[in-house]
Amino acid sequence: MKVAQNLVKHGLRSGLLGVGLLCGLGMVPPSQHLFPSYVPSSPGDSTATAAPWPACAATDRIPQPPYRAPRTVHLLFVGDVMQHLPQVHAARQADGTFDYTEVFADVAPYFAAADLVVANLETTLTDSDNYAGYPCFRSPIALAAALQKAGVDVCALANNHCCDAGARGIRTTTRTLTDLGLLHTGVFADSTSRATSHPLVIERGGIRFALLNYTESTNGIPTPRGTWVNRIDTAAMRTDLQRARAAADCTVVIIHWGNEYQREPSREQRRLAQFLRRHGADLVVGSHPHVVQPVEVDSTGGIIYSLGNFVSNQRKRYTDGGLMARLTVVLEYDGSLHWASDAIPVWVHLPGYRILTPESANRTLEHAPSARQAYIRFREDTHELLSLPTPHHR
Repeated sequence: MKVAQNLVKHGLRSGLLGVGLLCGLGMVPPSQHLFPSYVPSSPGDSTATAAPWPACAATDRIPQPPYRAPRTVHLLFVGDVMQHLPQVHAARQADGTFDYTEVFADVAPYFAAADLVVANLETTLTDSDNYAGYPCFRSPIALAAALQKAGVDVCALANNHCCDAGARGIRTTTRTLTDLGLLHTGVFADSTSRATSHPLVIERGGIRFALLNYTESTNGIPTPRGTWVNRIDTAAMRTDLQRARAAADCTVVIIHWGNEYQREPSREQRRLAQFLRRHGADLVVGSHPHVVQPVEVDSTGGIIYSLGNFVSNQRKRYTDGGLMARLTVVLEYDGSLHWASDAIPVWVHLPGYRILTPESANRTLEHAPSARQAYIRFREDTHELLSLPTPHHR
């Protein structure tokens, strides 16, 4: 991992992320992958082994007594989990139940290799059969069950669709996630639940993480009485960050912001990102644009402006895929943090809405020329955005 140790000193846009995408998007032959996190032993083999995660650069600090061994944790963040009605129809079985197994099959090995997996759940859940897509989403509970089964640990709920189904939608969503053992934050059924889950403090591998989640908008829908949605408010966020820093070793802000379908962050995004970093956020992870935006992460943490769509029915250019961000966090004996990162591109394949990784895309799309062409365009666009060389196509 010497290459990773050298590159971690530089920002991801031109450094370590570049290496991760060189292999993830097919620019490096499989046998030379630097971060081959999912390489089946043979075509069609579902057995996967997790390769080493991006490694943090070694430090030359000399520990002082009492000695405390460094602790390492692997984080994985994915983008927008959407549920347009065609996705609901595709998951519906003959007996009226819903099966999302195919959707997450290829990304599950990535999830299994992580210590903590966080997703942006951009829909509400309903226990009725009154499902709806855009503009006010109501989705089957089976979606949440599938996320849990695939390996998601936390759902960020503060986004512009969180109030789509009113108070009932918020309460059904939060109750369902709790019943399934999925942690959640950003939207709360009442003030009591907010007091216990904001910030959401999670310990993994001896490192305490504080997760804060905010949204810029709820599409003009007022927050239902008795419930709570975390809005972007710098005064409140400053206070929240102080509390998070006191409660945890590492603070992560998951934020729904920016302009839809814009591939570069807005001036306001950049201003707010710097505010969050300045006031104690080690990592800022963005969503809402439905397209990938730049990543600026180095050994001190940083900003992922937008991971794009993880799964949706959006098929216009730039919206049919996204990134999975993998981050290795090391807590040193003196309390300092060190980060290393890479990114794995994902692309949504119809008709089953299967989320394809680079490995499964090469295998699945071999005999689907039109889909393969769309996938190639997506990965070329991603390389261009992140200022990487144009990939060759296998």
